[in-house]
Amino acid sequence: MTVVIPALNEEDNLPLVLENLPPVDEVVVVDGRSDDDTVAVAREVRPDVVVVRQTRSGKGNALACGFAAATGDIVVTVNADGSADPQEIPRFVDALLSGAEAAHGSRFRYGGDHRDALPAERLGHAVLSRLVNLLFRTRFTDLSCGYNAYWRELLPVLGLPGPEVPGLRRGRLAWGDGPESETLITIRMATRGLRVVEVATIGYPRIHGDRPRRLLPAALRVLRTVVTEYARRWRRPPSRPALPPAFPPAAPSASPSPSSSPPPSPSAESGRHAARHSVAPPPRTRRRPDLRVIRGEGRDERWDGPSQYRAVPGENYRPY
Repeated sequence: MTVVIPALNEEDNLPLVLENLPPVDEVVVVDGRSDDDTVAVAREVRPDVVVVRQTRSGKGNALACGFAAATGDIVVTVNADGSADPQEIPRFVDALLSGAEAAHGSRFRYGGDHRDALPAERLGHAVLSRLVNLLFRTRFTDLSCGYNAYWRELLPVLGLPGPEVPGLRRGRLAWGDGPESETLITIRMATRGLRVVEVATIGYPRIHGDRPRRLLPAALRVLRTVVTEYARRWRRPPSRPALPPAFPPAAPSASPSPSSSPPPSPSAESGRHAARHSVAPPPRTRRRPDLRVIRGEGRDERWDGPSQYRAVPGENYRPY
């Protein structure tokens, strides 16, 4: 499991986040070219941390660079300002292991709370969530929560701009690089066919520092993202690529022998689990009934196509 933490001038908050992480295999801190000692503090608190410098600006680009550096089967994204409790990570992982393909944090679902939200923010979230649910036939309750977990091999389905975008002018941002990335990822998780489950989480105020309150620009930004993604969906309906079957049909033989093994049944486990385990895991009915699927049928298939999200093994610092 890999935890990706985008950080920009968070030398005071990042140590508290790193110290409260549960046991994980890899921690990737994406530095947004901080002016303070964010990178030095991260290495001091956790010497095994992988530090990545993002190629452009914006949280979306930071996530893309973190996804490229991740090597774990499961990738969890956590904010560096202390607004999310890292001790909730096992609940997100449990949702994936119970049958989900993406676990989306929700501060407005039963069991969660947004302790830093003003009444106007709560109203705006409710109205915009209702709009998205009507347009995309989803059941989201939180559109801009950055606390999420994914199966790493399914990240290319989201279609995020990679760390390097050919032909992009220096200093310009690609669609999905900026603050619209959280809403964009939330919508694409559902519309690209992933089985998405909301996990109740608690949003806290920043531990140190102040967060600017720009409610109207934030609402307009979310609305622009929703309209743009809705228009793009109609221009080119997104779908998963056609992948080869995990069990190719065997050539028919003229005289089958009694000792030949029977072909695998259509209900046999295939795809991601078959590629990872030599013994097929339990059927998908093991999904917990208390986890509600928000959107997406989901298909248990391998992603065999080309991927721009490649981790670079070796050095501890990767200045993409």
